[in-house]
Amino acid sequence: MQAFGISGSAEKAASPRPRRTANTLFWAALIPTVATVGGFLSQYPYGMLWVGILIVLAAAAAGPIVAGSVWNRAGAATLVGFSLLALGLFAGSNLNETYMKQLGERTGAVVVEAGERVNHKGDVRHFCKVVDDSGSRAELGDIQNCHGQFATGRRVVLFEDRLGGLDPWIEATDNRGVDPLGLGITGGLYALTAAALFYAGQRRRPELEFTRPRRA
Repeated sequence: MQAFGISGSAEKAASPRPRRTANTLFWAALIPTVATVGGFLSQYPYGMLWVGILIVLAAAAAGPIVAGSVWNRAGAATLVGFSLLALGLFAGSNLNETYMKQLGERTGAVVVEAGERVNHKGDVRHFCKVVDDSGSRAELGDIQNCHGQFATGRRVVLFEDRLGGLDPWIEATDNRGVDPLGLGITGGLYALTAAALFYAGQRRRPELEFTRPRRA
C-alpha cells in the first residue's frame, strides 16, 4: 500500500509536465513571432507603420505579463520586454531588405533629386526621387535605404516588390547579397526572447496561497 501511494504521488506530480511544456513552447514561439511580424508590417506604406508599431508594443507588453505576472519570473520578464522592443526594431528593416533583394524584381533607375527634410520636431529625413527605365517615378526614404548616400544623377538599381505592396528598395548595384550582421542580430534577438520565455515557463513559480490555520 505504501509503495502504491508513492507511485501514485509521483504520477500525479509528473502529469502536468507535458501540458506545461506545450504551453511554454506556445508562448515562447508566439510572442517573438508576433513582434517580428509587427516589425515587418511597419515597413509597408499607407499608415502601416503605426499598425506595425502597435503590434510590436502589444507583444512587448504581453511578454513581460506572461513571464512576470503569470509565471512569476521578474528577471525573465524584464529581459523579454527589452528584447522584444529591440527585435521589432531590427526585424523590420532586415526582413524588408532580405525579402526585396532576394525576391524583388531588379529595375535600373536614375536619381533625379536627393536631399533631406527637417520636420517640426527637428528630425532629419532623407529622400531620393528616382525615375526607373520605364519612366515611372517614386520617392524613397530611409526605410527604402535612402540615407543620403546617392547623389543627383546617380545610376542606381531598384528592387521592386512583385506583389506591389512595398515601396522599392534602392541600391548602388544589382547585388542581391544581404547584410549578415543585421540578420544575425535579428535571429539572435528572436532566439534570446524565445529562450527567456521558455526558461520562465519551465521554471515558473506557483502563486502563494494563504489558508486559515486549523483550530485545535
